[in-house]
Amino acid sequence: MINKIINLFFYVILLMGVISCANHFGSVVIAQPDKHTRIYEAKERVVLKAIAGVLKEKNIGRNVTIDQKNHRVDSDYVESEGWRTKTSADLKQLNWKECEVILAVTTEKKTAGGWEMRRVLEKEQYDNFFNVIDLRIYEEMSRVD
Repeated sequence: MINKIINLFFYVILLMGVISCANHFGSVVIAQPDKHTRIYEAKERVVLKAIAGVLKEKNIGRNVTIDQKNHRVDSDYVESEGWRTKTSADLKQLNWKECEVILAVTTEKKTAGGWEMRRVLEKEQYDNFFNVIDLRIYEEMSRVD
């Protein structure tokens, strides 16, 4: 009986936490997209291809382009249910084996006044994104050109 009460209490607290977070999703209006960085041990060319591959695979952007001259990967907006998202990544080769990636995911919500930029992704989601890119880098490095 006590175990059932403890379990019920746990589920009520968990449910309250989830409900309290639901209102915060995309509620923070921002002027500039958040930018997060990660350093990879790979050549710039490999990292550019890996990022572009992840964006295409996960449908995080449409018309993904690699600009090797300016060390960038960009995408056009993907729209869905009153939201639109695009992604850009700037790269900088730090030395012969390290490359810094500055990633920005721009998410906007359609309002009566137009599109408003909102914060949807937090640091944890960017970390997950970077981890997927990391796996893709190893895939790209294992391919024979």
